[in-house]
Amino acid sequence: MKRKAFSAALLLLALTLIMAACGGNGSNSGNGGEKSNSPNGANTSTGDEGNKTDSTGEKVTIKMMHLWPDGSNSAQNKLVKQIISEYEQANPNVKVETEVLENEQYKNKIKVLSASNSLPDVGFTWAAGFLEPYVKGNMFAPLDDLLQGELKDKFVAGTTEAYAVDGKTYALPVELNIVPVYYNKEIFAKYNLQPPQTYEEFKNIIKTLNDNKVTPIALGSKDAWTGSFWYMYLADRIGGPDVQDQAVASSTFNDPSLIEAAKEAQELVKSNAFVKGFNGLSNDEAKSEFMNEKAAMYAMGTWEVPNYTTNPDIPQEFRDKIGFFKFPTIEGGKGNINDWVGGVGVGLFVSENSKVKEEAKKFVSFFVQRWGELSVTDAGIIPGTKVDTSSVNLPQMFIDVLNELNNASKVILYLDVQMKPVASEEHHNLIQALLGNAVTPEEFAQKQEDVLKTGK
Repeated sequence: MKRKAFSAALLLLALTLIMAACGGNGSNSGNGGEKSNSPNGANTSTGDEGNKTDSTGEKVTIKMMHLWPDGSNSAQNKLVKQIISEYEQANPNVKVETEVLENEQYKNKIKVLSASNSLPDVGFTWAAGFLEPYVKGNMFAPLDDLLQGELKDKFVAGTTEAYAVDGKTYALPVELNIVPVYYNKEIFAKYNLQPPQTYEEFKNIIKTLNDNKVTPIALGSKDAWTGSFWYMYLADRIGGPDVQDQAVASSTFNDPSLIEAAKEAQELVKSNAFVKGFNGLSNDEAKSEFMNEKAAMYAMGTWEVPNYTTNPDIPQEFRDKIGFFKFPTIEGGKGNINDWVGGVGVGLFVSENSKVKEEAKKFVSFFVQRWGELSVTDAGIIPGTKVDTSSVNLPQMFIDVLNELNNASKVILYLDVQMKPVASEEHHNLIQALLGNAVTPEEFAQKQEDVLKTGK
């Protein structure tokens, strides 16, 4: 989430370029045979006459772009090479050609290529707001046939929906994070506290810690997406797993449970649940409060799990003190304790205009399955597919997180990722205002709805 809010200008440019490309081709948006020179002078055509499907047994070339250079993302880079090598060995008539760019270069180039219908056969996309312009421009192929076939029930619940538009799925996730509440077991034991199952128990923990002059929760809401975690969990536990998705999809924010969640978020502030000055602290500053054992709890994505399990730079004595729990249920609420706030990272797409579309789909199916089998142990990345924890050798906390994902009722995509750029930025502003008691819960909901209705 911390890497996910893209600027409005870039996405609007992407949409403009895509629409222009579609308009230039009239009704023939599927013309992938046109060639275009990339900014570095390389031919980027995916309509090469030599690319044929494997039905004849002739050579098939699949062009792939990814965003893990060897220097900065060596583990991922090595894993991609291994999977490609395995696929080529199993399919001797297939050659996978790769182009590798760092994150920002990748984003920029994928937009340029889309403007001339020259996307690679296979590439990576982000979910929701980033994905939508490409789908609307008829650039990505639907992949539901894979999900209904050999990939059926392979993915963690709620992950593929992040890449769905109008009921069709246009990419398959390779990365996933959820947000547990980490806690210091030593601090809890000192005050005879147990991980809470209910929200009343959670509030009692906050009171006990405050009574003993221990900061309950480390939160750095200057980076407002961190405060949104707490709002999202309250909204889910009160209103159920679909209420936030439906609010964004319908551009309304007037469901009573969304307003009630805002009220409860302000009650947390009033109960001194968060570290003093939280709205002016960055996430890194709040994280240090937890790492230095000055706060008992910290809600953050599972990208933090290595710090509590395998990171050799963190003392083992500290790592042994950290556990996690699920956000508790609220009495009378519609949410499930197995609902998780979280989100997918990048996912694999297949170009709608690819001349080797069917072979590209087979490769994507193979890729996500092998990535799921190898990514945790080889690259420290939690995949979008379910992991057989009986077959991996990992610290117990990693195993526990993976088991939770396998049993998840739903992974609820971060609100700011679901929203378009302007609405996403306003969501950050409103979360800060809500937690700072600068708006009422009703004003929070109305202002969020107003910006959603702008469609930006």
